[in-house]
Amino acid sequence: MTFLCGFLTKVMQCAPMRDDSLCRIDIYHDCTQHWPDCVQFVRNRPAYPYPCATGTAKIIPMTNGFDDFYAIIPAGGTGTRLWPLSRERRPKFFYDLLGQGRTLIQSTYDRLAQICGMDHVCVSTGDCHVDTVREQLPEIGADQIFAEPAPRDSTAAIALATAVLARRNGGDIVVGSFAADHVIRGKIAFIEAVRQAVETARAGYVTTIGIAASRPSTAFGYIHEGPSLAEQIPNAPSACIVERFVEKPNAATAQAYLSTGEYRWNAGMFVMRADVLLDHLHAHKPQLARAIDAIADAIIDDDRAFERACTEAHERGENQLETVARADFHEHRDEAMHAHWPSIEKIAFDYAVAEPLSVEGGVAMIPGDFGWDDVGDFNSVAALLPSVNERNIKVLGNVDDVAYLDSAGDVVVPNSGRTIALLGVNDMVVVDTSDALLIAPRARSQEVKAMVKHLADSGHENLL
Repeated sequence: MTFLCGFLTKVMQCAPMRDDSLCRIDIYHDCTQHWPDCVQFVRNRPAYPYPCATGTAKIIPMTNGFDDFYAIIPAGGTGTRLWPLSRERRPKFFYDLLGQGRTLIQSTYDRLAQICGMDHVCVSTGDCHVDTVREQLPEIGADQIFAEPAPRDSTAAIALATAVLARRNGGDIVVGSFAADHVIRGKIAFIEAVRQAVETARAGYVTTIGIAASRPSTAFGYIHEGPSLAEQIPNAPSACIVERFVEKPNAATAQAYLSTGEYRWNAGMFVMRADVLLDHLHAHKPQLARAIDAIADAIIDDDRAFERACTEAHERGENQLETVARADFHEHRDEAMHAHWPSIEKIAFDYAVAEPLSVEGGVAMIPGDFGWDDVGDFNSVAALLPSVNERNIKVLGNVDDVAYLDSAGDVVVPNSGRTIALLGVNDMVVVDTSDALLIAPRARSQEVKAMVKHLADSGHENLL
């Protein structure tokens, strides 16, 4: 890597960190716009911060035992039950739904970067969302974003990121998929669950994290817990076989599941060895696997073109950080996407991988005893927000934009700059944006998705 700038060379030569903390290097995004691209060349090297002319190197402490672990954040979907706040062009994961100063995708990234390091976290998203991802996650390099020209559901998104990561780092790496729009409470418990999931994945299982069911919900799928794997995998004492995955049940069935103590919510978190996933797809979804292989190979060709350009710039005496950017190298990827992506089957990961493998005994579960919410509707949002008065009114946004009198139990989202005045209004959802206003009973929050479909069927595509 002789073409690396002097700053990075010095960083690579720095002394290791103290024994109790593995670290990875990343660069504050205000160094230059190209730092995230160049930092890929010093991955996995412990280092101390080192000043440079335009910024400061940043050391990110990471949790021990995750050197071979890479986290994938699928950032897709539109969150239609949170319309009109969440839209196709700006889904819910780009919003700060907790009022804590970080959007959902930023919080997800923060959580995972602490586990495996900033350079081991990547995002799979649509072409139309790439700019917003870069804006909200400036720490991420261009080679950590996998952009899709059209939605093909979670299997294609996870498989493409996995195939590229395996080509870059080896097929025996462990990858994990964690949705961009989930809220996690209980950081230590989450890290421990992921640690055990990684250990279980190393043993060859596709491993999911099952959430303790706190109520008989009909909004989630369920996981039926089977025999323990503690003897087989001593470093994952909570691991167990998954007997089966079950679809979202009716209320009576959900209550029956809860009463057995053997069922957990399916949060869609999956951890597995890259080769296990890719081999399964080649065996059971060969057309999808071949298309993913072709696109992944093309992305690696773009990686090599970028490296050659960096070398040539250095040989010309140029500062490659100012003249070469990984984001500019996408010709091979674009051609492969055009040729193969439209033919890829649109199928969820549960259906393509998790459910078939569970029948064969190839899926394990780690209990996730931490707070979790998928923020699926405005009732979920309300549960995460503090009340602004003694009558349980919840406000997502500027409280000063809401006036209330003789009202209780409302969820209000002032997002237009206008004042919302509530008089004698109880248990309603009121969401005001610049071009749409939603008013609905809280009890029908799950049905907002039907309203979005009605708008689409009525020709109001501009509001979707």
